[in-house]
Amino acid sequence: MTEGRPAPGLLARLSQEGFRLFFPISAVYAGSFPILWLVAGGLDLPLARDVPAGLWHGYEMIIGAFGAALIGFLTTAVPEWTDSKPPKDRTLWAFCAVWMIGRVSGLLGWQGVGLVGAMADLLWIAALAFWLVRLSVRRRTDRLIAFAFWLVVLAACAVGGRLSFAFGDLDLAARGIHLAGFAFLGLLGLSLARITVPVTNLILDPTEKSSPYRPHPGRRHLATGLIFVAILGDAFFLSPAVSGFLILAAGAAFMDRVAEAFVGRLAARAEILMLAGSAMLAGVGLLLIGTARLGAPWGQVTGMHVALMGGLGLGIYAVFSIAGLLHTDRPLGLSRRTRLGALLVVFAVGSRIAPDLGFPLPGPVYGAASLIWALAFFVWLTEYWPYLIEGHKDHTCGRPGSGSNPVQAQAAE
Repeated sequence: MTEGRPAPGLLARLSQEGFRLFFPISAVYAGSFPILWLVAGGLDLPLARDVPAGLWHGYEMIIGAFGAALIGFLTTAVPEWTDSKPPKDRTLWAFCAVWMIGRVSGLLGWQGVGLVGAMADLLWIAALAFWLVRLSVRRRTDRLIAFAFWLVVLAACAVGGRLSFAFGDLDLAARGIHLAGFAFLGLLGLSLARITVPVTNLILDPTEKSSPYRPHPGRRHLATGLIFVAILGDAFFLSPAVSGFLILAAGAAFMDRVAEAFVGRLAARAEILMLAGSAMLAGVGLLLIGTARLGAPWGQVTGMHVALMGGLGLGIYAVFSIAGLLHTDRPLGLSRRTRLGALLVVFAVGSRIAPDLGFPLPGPVYGAASLIWALAFFVWLTEYWPYLIEGHKDHTCGRPGSGSNPVQAQAAE
């Protein structure tokens, strides 16, 4: 910043980088929506009529809360992976406006503007995919194509679910929302493959002079590939037994990622535990879904909450926490408050599935889970808000994938 020039306002600072704007939006929405859903009147929404509030809830958590995190992650990480200029200012606010249009109907369960919301969600997802493809062509790289592909899969599943709302096919709508969740798990697998390597190396060698951690390349995208096979099984309406085994395979592949976290005593670092815990919860959730289809005495919704609320939720919390340090030029090392927030995410998942497994909790149904979940993200927000509103710095010290040294460049490989 030029000396003597006034500091930019809050909104200008937030729109300098995608994570500064969309991570807090995602945290607020993720924490608030379950509470609003609960307070609105017995797990209901004010204008929900033909579509059950539970379907709106699932859609808004996946496409709304997690979608905002996805916008922030990609608009921040991809420019560093490709050494290109990041979207900022008007571009980020345009993404924010379109994302908000999609949330209007979901907050109230208002099917009257459902098609408008569906088109808005399609627009921001398609815009992200187009941007990635265009950047791939300009930079002559194929390393972004996988993300663009999964965005197309996410758009197809999400919009298919929303259009099913309009036509009153609730079974197909539920299937579309579940598949959108699986698509996000595919994006999670890709993201973990990009993030885990440079972060682990940064922990093992803070000097960044070596790369002691090198995962097996053949297993790096195994979970992502198998979750796509599971999506195809559901999309083509294979039998519960066949689709159940496909989901079990995907769950096992996510569990395989957990083994990569055993890098000696430093495996106890919170950053590594959160990334491994995200893969573990995603894997356990998929295993629960698969066994439910094979006749286990629990419902698929239990596994969905472990995989999405747990696996995706903890993964997003980990990205918020790690990127929130590295992209504001701070060294790794999570505070006690941040680590507490991660534990709260796990406790929220346990509280959510406890009634499903025969362990009812006092108070409103899922009340404890909603409150603990909200507290986790507001703990993160209070810790990181001062970092997010700082003025933008041009240097990229300590950012994985910034291209300033071989270790950071691993995230772009």
